[in-house]
Amino acid sequence: MPRLPAILLLLALVLGRPIEAWPDQPADGGQAVVSAVIDGDTVMLADGRQLRLAGIAAPKRPLDRPDDQPWPLADAARSALATLVLGKTVQLVAGGAGSDRYGRVVAQLRSADGTWVEGELLRGGLARVRSTADDRARVGEMLALEGEARAARRGLWADPYYRVRSADEAGDAIGSFQLVEGKARRVATIHGVTYVEFGADWHSDFTVSIAAPARRLLVAAGLAPDSLAGRRIRVRGWLRFRNGPLIEATHPEQIELLPP
Repeated sequence: MPRLPAILLLLALVLGRPIEAWPDQPADGGQAVVSAVIDGDTVMLADGRQLRLAGIAAPKRPLDRPDDQPWPLADAARSALATLVLGKTVQLVAGGAGSDRYGRVVAQLRSADGTWVEGELLRGGLARVRSTADDRARVGEMLALEGEARAARRGLWADPYYRVRSADEAGDAIGSFQLVEGKARRVATIHGVTYVEFGADWHSDFTVSIAAPARRLLVAAGLAPDSLAGRRIRVRGWLRFRNGPLIEATHPEQIELLPP
C-alpha cells in the first residue's frame, strides 16, 4: 500500500487540475456550510444535518466497534474531502430520494467555484462509484472518472484491497461492496427473477440477480439481460451469499460491458 504522504501528494496534483464546472441544472438542495468531515463520503452541516455524498463509496474509518478495522486509505479520503469542503459553503444538488434509511441527507455537492466534489474524489482514486436505483444522477460521468483513476492506478486502485475481482474469487469477499468481472455463461429467468450465471454450478458460482423492475430499466438502457450471455461484463454491488456469491443489480449503471 502506498504511504499516506505519497497519496496526499498525488491527490494535490490531481486536484490542481479542476474538472469541468457543474453543468446548468436546478440546484434544489439549497446551500449549507460544512462544519465537520466524518469520513471520505460523509459530512456534518452547520445546521445539524448529516450528509452522505451521493453516488460514491469512499474508504471508511472504524465505526467504534472492537473488531472493526479501517479500510486502507480511509484517512487519505477523509483528508481529501476536508480539503474540498470543510468550513466552506457548498451547494446541495439532489438527484434522487434525497435521504437514506439512516436519515442522512443524500446529495451531490458543488463548491462555490463550481467544483464537483464527487467527481474530484473519483478522479483522485479515493472513492468508487456506488449509485442506487433511485439516485443515478451523472453516474455515466462518474464511471468515466473512476475508470480514468483505475487505469492510472491512483489512490485506492494501487491497493490490492480494492482490486476488481474475478468471478472465481467473488466468494472471498462476501459481505462487502465489490467490482466483479467475468464472462456470463448463462441467463435464466425463474419466478420472475433473472439470473446471470458465471459458472457451471449455480449452487456455488458467482451470480447476478435482476428483479422485474430492474430488468425493465436494463432493457430501456439497451442492456437486455438475455443479451448478456457470452459477454464479459463488470458488475458492482454488495456481495451476498445466496447459493454462492451474488450481487443484486437494481439499475443499469451497475453493469458495464467489457471488450471480449
